[in-house]
Amino acid sequence: MKRTFQPNNRKRSKKMGFFARMQTNIIKKRRKKGRKVLSH
Repeated sequence: MKRTFQPNNRKRSKKMGFFARMQTNIIKKRRKKGRKVLSH
């Protein structure tokens, strides 16, 4: 039997990775706030 979760790291990073977040305002806001760590 096949397990349900089959991680695909490329797809995941496209959706939720650093560069995906660069497209939205999340990273900009955090940089403006002066955060040391922008994303983990």
